[in-house]
Amino acid sequence: MRSPRVAALLALSLTSALVLSACGGGGGGTTGDAQGAPTISVYGTEPENALLPGNTREVGGSKILDALWSGLVDYNQQGEPENKVAESIESPDSQNWTIRLKEGWTFHDGTPVTATSFVDAWNYVALKTNAQSSSEFFSNIAGFDQVNPDEGEPTAQAMSGLQVVDDRTFTVALTAPSPIFVNTLGDVAFYPMPESFFADPAAFEANPVGNGPFRFEARVPDQNVTVTRYEQWGGEQPVSVGGVEFRFYADSEAAYQDVVSGNLDFLESIPGSFLIDNLYQQDLADRNGNQPYAGINTMTFPIYDQRYADPQLRQAISMAVDRQAIIDNVYNGLVQPATGFIPEGVPGKVDDQCGELCTFSPERAKQQFDASGFTGPIELISNVDSAINREWMQAACVSISNTLGVPCNFVPVPTFSEFLDQRRAENLTGIFRSGWVASTPTMEYVLRPQYTTGAANNNSGYTNPRFDALVNQGSTAATAEEAYALWAEAERVLIQDMPAVAINDQSAQFGWSPRLQNVELTYGRELDLESVTVQE
Repeated sequence: MRSPRVAALLALSLTSALVLSACGGGGGGTTGDAQGAPTISVYGTEPENALLPGNTREVGGSKILDALWSGLVDYNQQGEPENKVAESIESPDSQNWTIRLKEGWTFHDGTPVTATSFVDAWNYVALKTNAQSSSEFFSNIAGFDQVNPDEGEPTAQAMSGLQVVDDRTFTVALTAPSPIFVNTLGDVAFYPMPESFFADPAAFEANPVGNGPFRFEARVPDQNVTVTRYEQWGGEQPVSVGGVEFRFYADSEAAYQDVVSGNLDFLESIPGSFLIDNLYQQDLADRNGNQPYAGINTMTFPIYDQRYADPQLRQAISMAVDRQAIIDNVYNGLVQPATGFIPEGVPGKVDDQCGELCTFSPERAKQQFDASGFTGPIELISNVDSAINREWMQAACVSISNTLGVPCNFVPVPTFSEFLDQRRAENLTGIFRSGWVASTPTMEYVLRPQYTTGAANNNSGYTNPRFDALVNQGSTAATAEEAYALWAEAERVLIQDMPAVAINDQSAQFGWSPRLQNVELTYGRELDLESVTVQE
């Protein structure tokens, strides 16, 4: 169902045809097991790529990787790093680091997790010829410029800044001090890889082998990925559930109904139709939650399309969006308007960086829009298989159309994977939905992957040498406070250029089946699979 308030808002001027995709999945709670333990089902979307840590930067694949792998550190609820596979991570000067591993960790094939497992994995991801999407995460390690030069072929196959000392110890030499280096090490890019990957990468893609609490079982494209508990996992606390089915849906409302009926065990984002008047709290009494997290909703301009090349136009569209109306009508007031590109909860965030440019300012928006000379209808594009994306993008379209006096069409893309394919090919010629979860809790992790020149997640084609320089200077600052100041200055440059429109900071409204107990979210907004339990 859809709230009358949302329906009324959407009815104002939408000209698009909505496509409701058939739901995937269905059926009851899973009952496979690892030594008799019950398994659970979790909402997911089709991963963009093979399940490789170095080549996954989207939520559908990342949530599965986090089940299959454990990193050097993990993050607590405050976003602070805590050692996981690492026994210690030490440095006398924030530039030269010594990492010591705990004993007893093994991969799912039984081979040990060693210092070489990390060093070889990091070198593989960094090497330019391997074309891994996370290569830039290693750009501050000495020798990166030789394995991944800006121009031409690599002159080395491994970074000089990585040295294996013994089976459990390796050192990392950075090009400059980085007081936040440890904070970055929980990202999927830094996960270790077993020898079997380097022996036969193609075979590994079909049957990935991690070191996490769950081992890979099977992948059925467009349907699911199943994993089974790894009994020899090296974590401190035993995992309760026997396995997980990550089940892919074409329509999040169908997933919601499955959670209500108990046919799906967990959904991390409630569809907008059920946030209105807190309907989800009635449908899922005593089995729902609401928790802020370090995420942001944005709309990105295809700057590679000359129609959107003018920053004045992009600022006008930002000021034409009534963020509070979207929040009131779609999110039932459960989130906050964005006041910059850094989400709440990320250390160093400066409040209200964006000012009027991220505030509904209809007169100035219309004035700037008319001066830009933009002609033709505006299109907003989003996949519609994830909760609430359709609703808030449609509402933004209404606001833009009413404010600027031009048609705005919402263009639905059925699935996230199709959306990613179109985005990667730069076939999206309208303003497209985007967002970011600061799963690595640093300002750099928000700015560098999305907005620096040529970065893997820079999907707009944005480039500004001054912005790039400020981000880089922050990454090599002597102290965290100096880094925060430089990244805040970079954010101000970004706001003036406006390659994307910041809409709202995020909070997660989630629900679970009657089977689950001890339901908590990780810092990155996913179900904490290490602590959840099942009551049959």
